[in-house]
Amino acid sequence: MPYQLSKIILEKYAKVLVNFALGNGVGVKHGDVVRLTAFESGKPLYMELRKAILRSGAHIISNYLPEEDVLYNPDRVFYEHAQDHQLKHIPAKYFKGLVDEIDHSIFILSTSNPKALAGVDPQKMLARSVAMKPYRKWLEEKENKGNFTWTLALYPTEAMAQEAGITLKEYWKQVIKACFLDYPDPVKKWKEVFKSIDVCKAKLDKLHIKKVHVQGPDVDLWISLGQNRKWLGGGGNNIPSFEIFTSPDWRGTEGWITFNQPLYYQGNKITGIKLFFEKGRVIKATAKTNARFLKQIMTVENADKVGEFSLTDKNFSRINTFLAETLYDENMGGKNGNTHIAIGNAYKEGLAGDMKKMTQKKWNDLGFNESPLHIDIISTSPRTVTAHLADGKEKVIYKDGTFTL
Repeated sequence: MPYQLSKIILEKYAKVLVNFALGNGVGVKHGDVVRLTAFESGKPLYMELRKAILRSGAHIISNYLPEEDVLYNPDRVFYEHAQDHQLKHIPAKYFKGLVDEIDHSIFILSTSNPKALAGVDPQKMLARSVAMKPYRKWLEEKENKGNFTWTLALYPTEAMAQEAGITLKEYWKQVIKACFLDYPDPVKKWKEVFKSIDVCKAKLDKLHIKKVHVQGPDVDLWISLGQNRKWLGGGGNNIPSFEIFTSPDWRGTEGWITFNQPLYYQGNKITGIKLFFEKGRVIKATAKTNARFLKQIMTVENADKVGEFSLTDKNFSRINTFLAETLYDENMGGKNGNTHIAIGNAYKEGLAGDMKKMTQKKWNDLGFNESPLHIDIISTSPRTVTAHLADGKEKVIYKDGTFTL
């Protein structure tokens, strides 16, 4: 008998996303406009989200998408038939109008075919990502002004569970635990967890870290945090979200790092990734599988630079199983927590200052990377992170999967 999720769990899930994740922890307001994106496979959660948004008094712009199954695959048809000028076209007036209209966005990740785009020419998919850069930049600018919030969440399917090598029931068990949907009031629990994360962030900020040295059996990497930086985390942009991260000065990345978790990107699975950095750039990228695709990613504008450095404390996260989905795998707790970096675009929220006063030149001068891509690559192997402070002292800030503050 197919696994059946209880209506109570779905209702709790929708409340977390609408009444907490959006609006920076306070939920949507009466009259707000929410763009709701979901695929056919996520229909049960989509319907509960519609109800929750309407109960809040907000408006819905629905973006309900057909499933990318084996027989009918809209995105694959596009990439296989689109000409160069079609790949690079963006209906700018439409997307600019959409950005102007919406106050929030919810995107539900789900698929009945994780390999829907496997075998598609990577250059075509990367070209499309570059073409959509203006749309992402408009959203980023609106968010930086405090006028837009968003969240990502997951609705597991049988195909996703098979990709992760577990049953659908086991997959949902991880989601329920990770999102605290087994608690009577998950929103209350989320607020408690984010309060603890805020305490951790504050301690990191007070250290005045100049650079960190990440060491372990498969890593020896130096990362410069840069001037005017702060640590981020505990927001509702991702549900779940336990990571604490920052956007470093890309120019100060030196050394090498290996990732024991596969990267899933645009229908492709890349395993055994190892990156070598010199003067802030990836000078060599290797992988056990799909190495060609990895190297093609590096050719995209500034995708060979670091945009994020992140650590997850296993005491915050209840995720202890690989789920073949970045949203969860980058927040894994387990035995060693997880360390990950993102190549590509930096989060400008990592600025310890007023973003409204920043110009592009100032962003560049501070080493905030700008790229059409932002790709998280994850490791759950043992890592020790030593901070080198502005006063010349050293302090281990992360070891055995926990912060040592």
